[in-house]
Amino acid sequence: MRFWVVFAAFNGFVAVLMGALGAHALGKHLPPAGLEWLATAERYQIAHALALGLVACLAARTQAGASGRWLNVAGICFSAGMVLFSGSLYALALSGWRPVAMLAPAGGLALMAGWLALCCYGTTLRRAN
Repeated sequence: MRFWVVFAAFNGFVAVLMGALGAHALGKHLPPAGLEWLATAERYQIAHALALGLVACLAARTQAGASGRWLNVAGICFSAGMVLFSGSLYALALSGWRPVAMLAPAGGLALMAGWLALCCYGTTLRRAN
């Protein structure tokens, strides 16, 4: 759980930093496509940093077992997805090296897998009477 909190906070920080750099420092130095890539990466990263924070909160309340494993899968998938998807778009925007963009679809799939794992966690919960 501690790792998910730290990694969620770190990703939130990076997303805000990259958004600020794109809006202020890099705005005059990047082509419009580069700024769009930065904005897309930042939006996805901040949303999934929050999702990872949710995983951390749920993990703090969940006992070990099948449901806890689904939370770990979700955390791993969200983390990998942010690194691959947002990281590749940041690298593309800053370097212009197009082959790095081939990592973005794998990152997108990892993000989707994270949401499915979170859904599977939800199915393991018992109804409150």
